[in-house]
Amino acid sequence: MPDKLYIYAVARIRSKELQLLDAQFIEQLMAAPGYGECMHLLINKGWGREGFTEPEQILDEEYRKAWSFISELVEDMSVFEVLLLPNDYHNLKAAIKMVYTGTANEGYFSNNGTINHDIIMEAVKTKDFSLLPEHMQKCAPEAYETLLHTGDGQLCDIIIDRAALEALYKAGKESGSEVIKAYTELKTAASNIRIAVRAHRTGKSLEWMERAMSPCDTLDIGQLSQAAASGFEEICEYLRHTEYADGVKELEKSLSSFERWCEDLLIRKIRPQKYNSFTIDPLAAYLIARDNEIKTVRIILLGKLNQLPEDIIRERLREMYV
Repeated sequence: MPDKLYIYAVARIRSKELQLLDAQFIEQLMAAPGYGECMHLLINKGWGREGFTEPEQILDEEYRKAWSFISELVEDMSVFEVLLLPNDYHNLKAAIKMVYTGTANEGYFSNNGTINHDIIMEAVKTKDFSLLPEHMQKCAPEAYETLLHTGDGQLCDIIIDRAALEALYKAGKESGSEVIKAYTELKTAASNIRIAVRAHRTGKSLEWMERAMSPCDTLDIGQLSQAAASGFEEICEYLRHTEYADGVKELEKSLSSFERWCEDLLIRKIRPQKYNSFTIDPLAAYLIARDNEIKTVRIILLGKLNQLPEDIIRERLREMYV
């Protein structure tokens, strides 16, 4: 896309950024006495559309609006598809497990992937994995056969999750977008750290960890695995010597606190794109910002719906882009 078209696209993005939810509106949602009042505030803000009353309907509609808007600005959406890859691999896991168990439930699928989940289901049912994108064609039969012969759903998940991280990371490196590279780096590193902590807690072997983790630039997964094999404090000590040092305090609280810290770090990394007018990065930043606010609204709505204490909801809230 020529620079002058970036300027036009980014100008459109700037107008849309004015509609993003800010910290003040998130506080309004938190102060609302219940779920119904939250929904009323969101509808008044323009979320959802007429006739949508269920939270997932409204959230899915906002997701659709964000991607539809970006598609109006650029002809080639392929650079952004990396943001959807995790949904494709989620759908692959769902399809394999449904075929294995002989069940069917459309509710397990995400509609926000790069490939229709019906195609993924057909590929698994017929074992014609050539129907899948090239980056899924190796892990899909391996995961399916592993589940079929061992019945080990966790091992099936490891195979697919590792392939998902590798595909995500490769796409980020090749994207030419600094925002997308930052996104894929942080997503991969956070996943590796989560794997290390859970492996330590469940007594997994070094071999298991090395099979589950995916290489990235900001972590040495060999050192991280060795640390996890030694203990939780060793994991924290290793991370204190990486760019994730400031997140150790959150990791010591809980994995969910650390995951929130990682997502807040990503928002802080991409926030300078609000002042960039000459590349595709502000468009990628907008999509990430919208995903972040949709996650935050989901946390509040589900918390209100389940009448969770305010402090429990607050500890999961994300930092806003604006």
